[in-house]
Amino acid sequence: MDENQKIPGEQIAQIEEYLPGENTFEDNDVIRATTIGSINLDSTERLASINRQKQTTVPKVGDIIIGVVEANLPSMIAIMIKFVNGKKINSDLECICVTRHIRKKNIALAKDVVKAEIISHINGTIHANIDSPELGVLFTKCRKCYGTVMKMRDAVKCKDCGWIDDRKLSLDFGKSEFLTQN
Repeated sequence: MDENQKIPGEQIAQIEEYLPGENTFEDNDVIRATTIGSINLDSTERLASINRQKQTTVPKVGDIIIGVVEANLPSMIAIMIKFVNGKKINSDLECICVTRHIRKKNIALAKDVVKAEIISHINGTIHANIDSPELGVLFTKCRKCYGTVMKMRDAVKCKDCGWIDDRKLSLDFGKSEFLTQN
């Protein structure tokens, strides 16, 4: 292992030289790592910290997520989370979104890109909702021919075959600003 790389419990610095920073802890007179990563010794702030190699981002209550619908059930949808508050994540996390109270035939279909808000964490499951006007489907394709669709009030119409389909559309439907954020 690289000398700059540390694993949990390994010594990083002495307490006389630095203060414990992010992903570190003080153990008697020694600062130790709490996670796997590389050492970051900030001599101006006198902080010793560890930069994590891979960080799993679990969205918190109130966070806005963007993801792909993986399953469409009669009263809920399952969403594979791709962005949390505009930042791309690489972990395979899913959340569920209860939809039985929304009066639409199709809230979102499989492979639709949706925007939702995290409302709770119950029994290891992340729960979200798409009730607000800014939340809902951001991108979709025609379910008949997989062609490009355009917004028509609260539905989408295929430009190729003319099929009209009901969806819970976001006010941001068709906009792609989130794709350019880090």
